[in-house]
Amino acid sequence: MAYVIGDDCIACGTCIDECPAGAISEGEKYSINPDVCTECGTCADVCPSEAISLPA
Repeated sequence: MAYVIGDDCIACGTCIDECPAGAISEGEKYSINPDVCTECGTCADVCPSEAISLPA
């Protein structure tokens, strides 16, 4: 199950630079392509607003 970016996203770009799969897209709120996400967790580890997590 791919990681998701929640409403706490501040669109800082930190996760994009760290994603080894290139699964994250820019926008007002960033998004993760579930077909590309490898579930490595790197994005969640570096997110300063803790907006990235696995879905419940």
